[in-house]
Amino acid sequence: MNRLYRQQWTGWQSFGLLLLRVVVGTAFILHGWPKIQNPTSWMGDGAHPILQLAAAVAEFGGGIALILGFLTPLVAAAIAINMVFAMGLVHFPKGDAFVATGGGGSYELALVYFAIMVGLLATGPGRFSLDAALWGRGREVADGEQEGWRKPAAA
Repeated sequence: MNRLYRQQWTGWQSFGLLLLRVVVGTAFILHGWPKIQNPTSWMGDGAHPILQLAAAVAEFGGGIALILGFLTPLVAAAIAINMVFAMGLVHFPKGDAFVATGGGGSYELALVYFAIMVGLLATGPGRFSLDAALWGRGREVADGEQEGWRKPAAA
């Protein structure tokens, strides 16, 4: 049963990761575009310019890298850290609710993006990515194998 299940879903898993990366990457490009236009002062005087630059690069450049599936673990970690800072420095101090009801801010989207990045860190980019093409990341694992080792040959 395990073999049948893996044969049916292996390509779909990579397609699902590709779709997730394209949609979330596009969202981050759009979130990062206004920030990358003025990367060290988009928050005004409220935050250190280096933190503003890091957030702008993580969002805009990270969005492009996610779509391509390039350096996915590094990019996912950078965006996850960016979302932690967004929640900790912006949403929680303002008392934003998890889900905004009747207006006001919420940290829902930052937390969802954080969870997606942790998921990409755990799964990798899938086989439809530059990581897979360049370094073999996201390769499909044969029945009975795990990353890094092969099933012993039958005696």
